[in-house]
Amino acid sequence: MTKRRSHGDGGLHWDARRNRWIASVTVGYTPAGKRIVKTGSGKTKTAAKDKLKEILRDYEDGLAIAPTNYTVADAVNYWMDNGLQGRDASTVAMYRTYVRTHVIPCLGARKLRELSVEDIDRWLQSKKDELGTRSLKLIHNILNRSVKNAMRRDKVKRNVVELCEVPEGREGRPSKALTLSQAESVLKAAENARPRTRAYFVVSLLSGARTEEVRAIKWSHVAAYDETRLGDRATESGSPVSAHNMRRDFRKVLDSAGLTGKEWAPRELRHSFVSLLSDHDIALEDISRLVGHSNTVVTETVYRHQIRPVIQEGATAMAAIFPLAEREPWSSSLASGPRLRSWGRAVFAGGRYWVRTSDPSLVRSQDRSRRCADLRADLGHRSPPTVSKLP
Repeated sequence: MTKRRSHGDGGLHWDARRNRWIASVTVGYTPAGKRIVKTGSGKTKTAAKDKLKEILRDYEDGLAIAPTNYTVADAVNYWMDNGLQGRDASTVAMYRTYVRTHVIPCLGARKLRELSVEDIDRWLQSKKDELGTRSLKLIHNILNRSVKNAMRRDKVKRNVVELCEVPEGREGRPSKALTLSQAESVLKAAENARPRTRAYFVVSLLSGARTEEVRAIKWSHVAAYDETRLGDRATESGSPVSAHNMRRDFRKVLDSAGLTGKEWAPRELRHSFVSLLSDHDIALEDISRLVGHSNTVVTETVYRHQIRPVIQEGATAMAAIFPLAEREPWSSSLASGPRLRSWGRAVFAGGRYWVRTSDPSLVRSQDRSRRCADLRADLGHRSPPTVSKLP
């Protein structure tokens, strides 16, 4: 005889039409007095009861009952269709390319409720040799915002994407900058290009503006443009120049200037602007202001290869701080006192100094691998070295 179910356990019956077991329980009543019934189904009694328990947990947590077959692809596509209002068309197109190429093929079929941290970690690790760090952060951000949007709509309990760290991606090519002679050759070659391309090179290289800013310049932005004086003339459509077309023209000009166009990028005209200013002793603060950075930290971080080293300036300052006088007799207390530390900083600050000592490894101050700690160990039992400036 079948055992009678306890009160509150709900009902359990076989649905011949669906060929499944159905478990159901009443969780409350509407204001109109209608029962609120939650059901779960499965091929076995146990599966149906387990499904009902899962639905009840979600109900008690205040979550709407999302379809169990809701996938990562559903969440990403919903966010792409509804979460990018106000974005530029080129940005949306770029996002769709990343979704179509890197997100959906790898994670799209995964049920959103079953998506785990391990799934995302393996996905990011599989992409780190293919994409740069910036692209890895972008696809992680797309998935993160998609799942967060789904969580707001009660499709999933938590966002596991937030728990994952983005690894370092494939190392890209270091940015380069044109030398003065190369910049002169490029400007000369640009004179033979069409007016739009010639203007792009002149404005980019002489103002340091970003490539997307220069591509969007209109006649109304040009103070010297006088439509009444110039009269009627043919113009372009007025829309911003596409990045693809400008990259093609950019490479043609560099090829004609004797450089290999495919080895350069349009943004490196901005790097060249910074490099040329730095080579001509323009202060870093002024360069930062000219390129539109909020502070010099950004300039030093982004354009660290284009900024001239300041070692020589530091050495000159240290030479003034520490006069080139004969040092006092050496003593054991000096080996650990502040005088030795000051002397060590002066020697290894990058200045042009000779170190007179019998130790051949301390011939020049440029050998920065020797630190003050080494000096204390090596020279603690000797007479002090004397320091004099090179001619």
